[in-house]
Amino acid sequence: MAILIDSHCHLDRIDLAAFGGDLGAAIAAAKTLEVGHMINVSVDWETYPQVLAIAERFDCVSASVGVHPTETDVIEPTVEMLVAAAQHPKIVAIGETGLDYFRLTEGDLGAWQHERFRTHIRAANQVNKPLIIHTRQACDDTIRILQEEQNGPGVFHCFTEDWSMAKRGLDLGMYISFSGIVTFKNAQALRDVAKQVPLDRLLVETDAPYLTPVPHRGTPNQPGYTRFVAEHIAELRGMSYPELRDITTENCLRLFKLALK
Repeated sequence: MAILIDSHCHLDRIDLAAFGGDLGAAIAAAKTLEVGHMINVSVDWETYPQVLAIAERFDCVSASVGVHPTETDVIEPTVEMLVAAAQHPKIVAIGETGLDYFRLTEGDLGAWQHERFRTHIRAANQVNKPLIIHTRQACDDTIRILQEEQNGPGVFHCFTEDWSMAKRGLDLGMYISFSGIVTFKNAQALRDVAKQVPLDRLLVETDAPYLTPVPHRGTPNQPGYTRFVAEHIAELRGMSYPELRDITTENCLRLFKLALK
């Protein structure tokens, strides 16, 4: 059976009110929209056990391990800690990691983010697993650090930058993933990028519970809504939804070395 993959979501954070508080019901609802696998992404070390537990509970869920660049007052994992966690068969990536300068206070140059990012890159290189990269208003430093650390493959998740940044990432072997933002009325520049990314480097995601796509904006996001992101990008590119579904699924299987049951 053909499926779509939500390449980035936070199942430990989604609103389950519409599902009677049952995560299994949310996952079943996703499957009715052909979303048959999800990558549950870690944002801090403290909640990583819950992220992993969800992946262990459901065959259709994989997970990552890492600390988001904007998280403060949290445990700072070492390379050794990340490498050890990544040995678990359900862990398919390191992250999300990266740089985010959007909320830096005056005088904060983000040096602590740089060190965290480098730690994650080094762990990913050691375990030969891809990076899930969050980058916001930090294009030059993101690319520079990736080059300096000689990173392996990865994905710029929830991409919101311009074509120049996308091209620089592609030149480093990165994949580009689009979230519901690409469906927003004010996102024409991002739609232009989505039309240019090579098909063999394209991924789709929800980033649920955030960034709900049209036509469900204003409601909590859920993994099943990956379908609407995929349909929108297919229309932008003049493709059928099944074509885009199959291509993005194959890309996800390749990048994350997934062997679906």
